[in-house]
Amino acid sequence: MLDRTTTQFSHVKPGDTAYVAGGLRDFFLYRDLGVAEATHGKVIAHLVKANMAPEQGTGWHRHEADFQIVIMLKGWARFMYEDRETRVEAGDCVHQRPGIRHYLFDYSPDMEYLEIVSPADFKSIDVDPVCEIPPPTPWK
Repeated sequence: MLDRTTTQFSHVKPGDTAYVAGGLRDFFLYRDLGVAEATHGKVIAHLVKANMAPEQGTGWHRHEADFQIVIMLKGWARFMYEDRETRVEAGDCVHQRPGIRHYLFDYSPDMEYLEIVSPADFKSIDVDPVCEIPPPTPWK
């Protein structure tokens, strides 16, 4: 039998929540999908899209999280995962293992991705650089 006491049903339509600044990165906009509230903080799901051209990127960091995936919906982004450059394009899904050191350093103006993380209040922790970062692609 389903346990309906720990999570709630949630249905968020595009007009229900807006993209807002003030998330983890100031150069992105975030749209809450209602999952954190429905799961009482067990999981967060939000849409993330480019708001400004990449200059410094995210910096080297890791997350204190049990689970994290990124599903690229539009455009592309370039990450360093440890010492490996990875271009993530529309349709791609990336599972970021817990604690992986990474750096999002470049993205297209139309970049938009779905991010799902557990727990909802995951922490982002700066780490020492792993390797050199390629330059971002200038926006026209």
